[in-house]
Amino acid sequence: MMRLLAAFPVIAAAGMLAVGTAPVAGAGTASAAATLHGTWQKLPAAPVKQVPGSMVSVWADREMIIHGKATTFAYRPATRTWVRLANGPGQPNLQSTDIAAWTGSRMLVIGLTNAGYNPVTNTWRAIAPPGTSMSGAVTGWTGRQFLAWDGVCCDDFTNSGVAYNPVTNTWRSIPPAPLEKRAFAKGAWTGKELVVAGGTTTDPTYKVFRDAAAYNPATGKWRKLPDMPATLTVGPALWDGSEVLFLSSTSARGLAYNPVTNRWRYLPAMPLPRWGFAAVWTGHYVLVWGGVLSPGSNQLPAHGQAYNPVTNQWSALPGAPIPGRAGPVAVWTGSEMIVWGGATSTTAYTDGAAFTPR
Repeated sequence: MMRLLAAFPVIAAAGMLAVGTAPVAGAGTASAAATLHGTWQKLPAAPVKQVPGSMVSVWADREMIIHGKATTFAYRPATRTWVRLANGPGQPNLQSTDIAAWTGSRMLVIGLTNAGYNPVTNTWRAIAPPGTSMSGAVTGWTGRQFLAWDGVCCDDFTNSGVAYNPVTNTWRSIPPAPLEKRAFAKGAWTGKELVVAGGTTTDPTYKVFRDAAAYNPATGKWRKLPDMPATLTVGPALWDGSEVLFLSSTSARGLAYNPVTNRWRYLPAMPLPRWGFAAVWTGHYVLVWGGVLSPGSNQLPAHGQAYNPVTNQWSALPGAPIPGRAGPVAVWTGSEMIVWGGATSTTAYTDGAAFTPR
């Protein structure tokens, strides 16, 4: 199952993201009493001098593997060292982004790269092209196959998806979802189903969707879910073991779907709303870091945040030892969240830090 979910990929070139670098404190920040205690540690310098295009990452049992634009490298927390890995294919095509998944033995990088990386042999193997875009796709690793739904390019819309079998290196189509064609849906793999919800169309018939469905690869069938109680702005979705948490990118409240009760509930509003942030699930908390206050904003959140599903509360993270930015990659290692890279309107960052809750 993938550990990383970010709202959009890193912008590699300065000036492509209209944001500044002024952090915001004050209104909306959590009080000191509502801080999730823990420590940050800045990472040593990475073995790259420039952000390698749109990046993806996975936690591969003992290292964070980062890949972008044919450049691949890894950070190993146990030794606090970086290593350069064999470069991936990085072949340009009509796709607009890569999607990554960790299978337990391979890093699948699908979209721009279409290859699998074996960290034991430090080699790549080509993956057959999926025949569809991965941009904006809802994805999941089931333990046997990689699922992708609603990946689109340009002004296209779809309600279809694909499944990849790494043993046979083949793709197959999955049945269309019982939903209208759309783009930008969100969702997550629950261990049994791929839950998808929301999405939009664009002009001239702009629509925002609240409906939802779940695909079970064991039966090859979809089931219609209750509609979301409200439309949701673009944000990542994560499975916490009980619910799919759909995070909001504004001060509006997010939503949670429980597949056992087949019900939705509202999440409390994130105290510091943000767009383009990274989020990981620790087993106890959702940790959120990075992003900008709104599209086109020149302000960055003063700190990260943590959500506790048990208490249904947000709390602040301590300030990080690196500047805020949009679009960092992030993983949860089992004991710490590692964030790396990202960009503002003036800077593309090649630094990172690790946060250990206590």
